[in-house]
Amino acid sequence: MKEMMKNYWKPTPKKWRRLGDALLASATVLAIGGVWQYDSLKDIFTPTELKVLIITSIGLGVAGKFLTNFFKEDTSEEK
Repeated sequence: MKEMMKNYWKPTPKKWRRLGDALLASATVLAIGGVWQYDSLKDIFTPTELKVLIITSIGLGVAGKFLTNFFKEDTSEEK
């Protein structure tokens, strides 16, 4: 676990940074869309289900962005 925490502060590879940003952006768009269309979606889902869906979307996006920070650039030199 300590080794993983050390990786958190190291540079994140570009592909993982892009994945984390994409997850966060997608979750944000879904959450904003859910809030914006809340009144229309109440006909399909209960208010409690909508709140759970919106909060889950935000949580997964933030968790995805956070977890991608544990990947680090490969700095080993090949000889």
